[in-house]
Amino acid sequence: MPLPYLCRTLEPTLREAVAEFPAVVLTGPRQSGKTTLLKQLFGESHRYLSLELPDVRAAALADPRGFLEAWAPPVIFDEVQYAPELLPYVKERIDAARDRAGQYLLSGSQNLLLLDRVTESLAGRAAVLRLLPLSWQEAAGRPEAVGPWWTPVDRAADVGDAAGDRLAFGDLWQSFLRGGYPELVAMPDRNLQLWHASYLQTYVERDVRTLRQVGDLTQFQSFLRVIAARSGQLLNLSDVGRDLGIAVNTVKAWLSVLEASYQVTVLRPYFANVGKRLVKTPKIYLSDVGTLCYLSGLREAEHAAAGPLGGAILETAVLSQIVRTMAHRGEEPRVYFWRTAAGLEVDFVVETGGRLVPIEVKLSGTPRPPMAAAIRTFQEDVGAQAGAGYVVHPGDVRLPLDPRVMALPFSDL
Repeated sequence: MPLPYLCRTLEPTLREAVAEFPAVVLTGPRQSGKTTLLKQLFGESHRYLSLELPDVRAAALADPRGFLEAWAPPVIFDEVQYAPELLPYVKERIDAARDRAGQYLLSGSQNLLLLDRVTESLAGRAAVLRLLPLSWQEAAGRPEAVGPWWTPVDRAADVGDAAGDRLAFGDLWQSFLRGGYPELVAMPDRNLQLWHASYLQTYVERDVRTLRQVGDLTQFQSFLRVIAARSGQLLNLSDVGRDLGIAVNTVKAWLSVLEASYQVTVLRPYFANVGKRLVKTPKIYLSDVGTLCYLSGLREAEHAAAGPLGGAILETAVLSQIVRTMAHRGEEPRVYFWRTAAGLEVDFVVETGGRLVPIEVKLSGTPRPPMAAAIRTFQEDVGAQAGAGYVVHPGDVRLPLDPRVMALPFSDL
């Protein structure tokens, strides 16, 4: 029985790109819905072929020109990272009919390998878009909804009303255990532990094994769990290497594998010339909060909410929501954190529309004005470039904490 289709925010941007570029490359992690989206929008206008199958891949590499002649555009080539050698010949075909849009729709889950070849072979000929797991709006059936920072804080109540979509506290944390992968959202009765275990095993065996930086796959799985335990923390490469007994250079290489395959987000600090001593070390986050909960051994919503990782889980959920919302609107997510050497911190700083939007995440469902203190300091230091700020919490209260700071429930993101 096919899964119900979940509408994606990226659909208008993807249609526009296909109408304007000879090729479109859709990247993202495994199981984020790339194939489903391409078939849903272009299944009638384009033929479809997966390059993951060994015999198909062998045929493509043995005779690239003959293969592309047999699979003439318009065509969808899925899992194109398995045959990147095909891309120069795709370029050759495109250049023979440069003014024809939507010839090749390419998808792949290994950013590290794929985009190097795309940049080399299809520069100026391909639009590159990212499809990540579902945002909160997409999971709630409101893919057109926007984040609150697109309107001034005094008009926050005018943002698409999410009150009807808000979950009870326990249901919200249960959704964090599930994560944002479409299959789990569309089929909430699936066994979460079995699904995440299978996903990570497939990820390690298919994606990680093909990348030369990784030798010991068992130790790499241990590395993934160590990184999960540090989600939301400053990233100390030496500490990670010492915990695992591996060199710092190996930690760096493996971290690049996680970034390239969309399993982690490395958050850089925001710097402004404000005369303060600011922390320069990046922070690390798991890209999907369900993956974080699974790797941390969490099975119950109550344990996730009340346990020592509760704050990190909520921060991870908020960051993934921000990144997915922006990426699925065709924007490059520009998200940072701000932290002084004295320890004053704003969890996230979102650069959008020429403004810097400060966002604090608080585990308490009862927002109070003191929670806005760090945001006020950031706004004062940054000056006119700073936008209205938000304190995001797991409760259901929307409340002004300051003339330029609003407390928002997570689901209002």
